[in-house]
Amino acid sequence: MATIYYTEDHEWLSVEGGVATVGITDYAQEQLGDLVFVELPDTGRALSKGDATVVVESVKAASDVYAPADGEVTEVNEALTADPALVNSAPQGAGWLWKQTIADESQLAGLMDEAAYKAHIG
Repeated sequence: MATIYYTEDHEWLSVEGGVATVGITDYAQEQLGDLVFVELPDTGRALSKGDATVVVESVKAASDVYAPADGEVTEVNEALTADPALVNSAPQGAGWLWKQTIADESQLAGLMDEAAYKAHIG
């Protein structure tokens, strides 16, 4: 079963078998408003924790989405190219952004669980 983590920058990641699926939280998509474009990373890109990995553009602003841990992009959500609004309608489901390996699992220790994240956005 996957373990879900949250970052202070409003990313979520679902980790299973050393691979994380990454997206933005429902709170983040609400703050951004309707997304009109998602710039996805290249598969195979090496990531360091904190790297700006994806750009999401809404009618209000463009925002970076950051890598939650070191690793490599293994897959991107191509459906978002045609329908960036999936991030608004299903931010923690069909609107995921990318999948990556987790090079150093100790980096996950600094992330929040759902209860801590809810307290963070309070």
